[in-house]
Amino acid sequence: MACGYLNRIQSTRRLEREAGRNLELMWLLGRLKPDFKTIANFRRANGKAIRKVCSRFVQLCREIGLFSQRFVAVDGSKFKANNNRDKNFTPAKVKRRVEEIEKSIGRYFARLERVDQAEPTADEQTQKLEDKIASLKTEVEKLKVLEHVVLQHPDKQISLTDPDARSMRSRGTGIVGYNVQTAVDVEHHLIVAHEVTTQNNDRSQLFSMSNKARTQMGCEDLHVIADRVYYKGTEIKACDDAGITTYIPNTDTSGNRAKGLYVKSDFRYFPEEDVYRCPAGDTLKWRQTTVEKGQNNHRYWSSNCQTCGLKSKCTPSKQRRVTRWEHEGVLDQAKKRLAREPEKMRIRAQTVEHPFGTLKHWMGATHFQMTRLEHVSTEMSLHVLAYNMKRVINIIGVKALLEAIEVLILRFRCVLQRNRAVWVYSGLRCSQEISTCG
Repeated sequence: MACGYLNRIQSTRRLEREAGRNLELMWLLGRLKPDFKTIANFRRANGKAIRKVCSRFVQLCREIGLFSQRFVAVDGSKFKANNNRDKNFTPAKVKRRVEEIEKSIGRYFARLERVDQAEPTADEQTQKLEDKIASLKTEVEKLKVLEHVVLQHPDKQISLTDPDARSMRSRGTGIVGYNVQTAVDVEHHLIVAHEVTTQNNDRSQLFSMSNKARTQMGCEDLHVIADRVYYKGTEIKACDDAGITTYIPNTDTSGNRAKGLYVKSDFRYFPEEDVYRCPAGDTLKWRQTTVEKGQNNHRYWSSNCQTCGLKSKCTPSKQRRVTRWEHEGVLDQAKKRLAREPEKMRIRAQTVEHPFGTLKHWMGATHFQMTRLEHVSTEMSLHVLAYNMKRVINIIGVKALLEAIEVLILRFRCVLQRNRAVWVYSGLRCSQEISTCG
């Protein structure tokens, strides 16, 4: 399988043909010629082992010293699933399709009326139109049944070919597919960790991917760069608690700037006094603490807003209130960190965008060929393994890679022999104890 993906051959039918005509593959397989079904079944049945091989190769890269900087860039991209857009249904899609069919039925009825008036004896044409109308009405009934099924689903959408595929927003038009997350090493652009998800956005993926990358790289202190779509307070706080340093630009979701009003960043916070200072120089003191979505938020405001000369640029309400999350100090530190090193974002774009472009180029227009999340994850692991192998070959060469793999195999054999000796010794000891007791 790895040989096929290294040569950009993902189709099992193409692999079957190559096994009978490609000399390199014939030598590798010992002249065996598995059919496409055997290859497909092997890939489907050994998904867990394939994913472990991909993970173990990353650990091999760590052992030969390719992860010296402990710096990764995290990003996500949408990959097409083996599911046509017409086979994916949401309440909006079903409603739009029903409306289109009902308009078509109306046009056919109008045409049928014109035919009856112009040619009362045109029985054949009338029958065709009536059959078409009956067919469309049947399709409307099926869509209404399907709409009920869609509404019963937890995320209000279903896919018929690949049940796990989801409709996702992407650049240009939306796609039906998966959201693939990767953590890429900044030094050599190796994919350290990856995950296939069905989440439409990346906001809840930062800590998960950072923690996986840290585990794979075997380091305690890890630096992570990500773009603004990953900015989420709880995720940044989780990374900070785990000792992971993040570089993420803040997202300004307020519409006040477009309205010509001051935004929260225009109010300066003084932690020593626990107060905010507004653009007019007035002090906003702590007034109350509220709990929203399980988070403690402190609220600050001043009693002098009514007499302020800048009130028209601040708020149309009686008072301008500023909300501060109880752990917002962590977010302030992350913001200052990125302000000191703004070049990190340029490094992110140079690091993490390249692997996605390369993988999609290798996959072709269809991207994934397997269905269901578990099998798609296996297919993605094969692509990542092929990508990392090519990168390592370009970095250290084929000879050095083979030597590292041989050392790994010898180490694995030693572990097996030691375990076998322990098992034999344990078995003999148990036999002696049983015979003594007898």
